[in-house]
Amino acid sequence: MRRAAAGFTFIELVFVILIMGILGAVAIPKYLDLAHDAAQAAVSSVAGALTSAMSVNYASRFGNPANGTPVNDCTDAAGLMLGGLPTAGGAYSITPAPVAPRTAVNCTLTFIPTGATPVTATFVALGIA
Repeated sequence: MRRAAAGFTFIELVFVILIMGILGAVAIPKYLDLAHDAAQAAVSSVAGALTSAMSVNYASRFGNPANGTPVNDCTDAAGLMLGGLPTAGGAYSITPAPVAPRTAVNCTLTFIPTGATPVTATFVALGIA
């Protein structure tokens, strides 16, 4: 009587390792690209929130100078967001630039994700005294 073979042959194991290696070679670069895309999406969403906060502050202060906060520099935007700039996942910073009253200036927001390359986005600052 012949005994039935059990287990995998060496060739089958080599093929499985080869396929896993190919999948890993394709998946790792895609994952790294997704991490950069996620960081860019995060900084873009915060920049949009800063632009919105600037608009609401400008309208509020323009209607009644007792409301809102004066804006003389791009860095004043951080104080307009409830809770300030986010702190999870990395560090955000705003490049200082003067903003004259009743003018709009493009400001730069930089996000440095933990262990990754920095990404930037712009937002609009509206100056008001």
